[in-house]
Amino acid sequence: MAKYSEKAGEKVEKTMHEMKEGKLKSGRSGKKVTSRKQAVAIGLSEARKEGAKVPKKKS
Repeated sequence: MAKYSEKAGEKVEKTMHEMKEGKLKSGRSGKKVTSRKQAVAIGLSEARKEGAKVPKKKS
């Protein structure tokens, strides 16, 4: 069973490309994202906002 929807996977893929090109910026501070984990988290967060099937983040 898939953990994430196809739409969420596409969003994460897009954010990873942005990070590798050096165009991905973090939310509040606007600093350049260099961490792969942070790029994935941003992608999942954006997918979640668009209504894709993504499990809730663990707190």
